[in-house]
Amino acid sequence: MIAVFVITFIVQAFQIPSESMEDTLLIGDYLLVDKVHYSIGGMWGRLLPYDEIRHGEIIVFRYPVHPSQHFVKRVIGIPGDHIKLVNKQVWVNGKPIAEKYVVFHSPVRDNYRDDFPDLNYLSANVEARWWLQLRQLVQGGELVVPAGQYFVLGDNRDESLDSRYWGFVPRQNVIGRPLLIYWSFRTPEQASGPREEDGRLSRLAYMITHIMQETRWDRAFRVVR
Repeated sequence: MIAVFVITFIVQAFQIPSESMEDTLLIGDYLLVDKVHYSIGGMWGRLLPYDEIRHGEIIVFRYPVHPSQHFVKRVIGIPGDHIKLVNKQVWVNGKPIAEKYVVFHSPVRDNYRDDFPDLNYLSANVEARWWLQLRQLVQGGELVVPAGQYFVLGDNRDESLDSRYWGFVPRQNVIGRPLLIYWSFRTPEQASGPREEDGRLSRLAYMITHIMQETRWDRAFRVVR
């Protein structure tokens, strides 16, 4: 009963499935997510101090396009902010922001991705609903974040499908913030092991038999920032 209570209300385990948050979070990192920090209302609101979501914080949320999926990104814009990217540099409210956590891997320039929001360009990865909504939210070449919404980006800026492609994260979709990496394991794909098509049992057997060799011991119990 205690375990069910903790998993339901306090912390949740989460696995990083993609490269979008490298090098902060790697594929194969296993996180503990604090579900209390950003909770709203209910009896918890009278017992625990809650924080507002701030710039630069990493959040786990239900993907707005398919809410059954969980995503993890970094908050760049909060309600009322004016956001733009110029040659990959993020500007918030007229000022460039320093992002020491960001990495760029693609040598190919993409006008939609790197100079956002430039309505003269379109990407094949953009959700149609977002493309139509985007035109109503741009003022003076900057995207204005509405009330109750958040603009998020991946730290691996060239390889992240984020708010540029599907829109804002509603406040009610936010699940929590990552606390720490409790375990990190190189996936079979990274270590030339069995592939997805080989089946879950093959992948599980690989993890069990290679747990000592493929565990990233230097990442265990690392606080997420």
